[in-house]
Amino acid sequence: MPREVIFEFRRIGRAVKVSAVDTETMTEVSIMGPATTDEASLRRIALRKLEFVLDRARNEKPSRR
Repeated sequence: MPREVIFEFRRIGRAVKVSAVDTETMTEVSIMGPATTDEASLRRIALRKLEFVLDRARNEKPSRR
């Protein structure tokens, strides 16, 4: 089953801030893009960044201290 992701779009002047939150881990990432960019493209970019961050977190090995 695919992960559930919540997206938030907030216009800031001539830009849009897009936040994507993974509901399972509560991991959140944000991107900024031109307000003229279509929503689907911004959503896709934010999702790719979220997937990158989640993959990195899964593959990190605990550090020895």
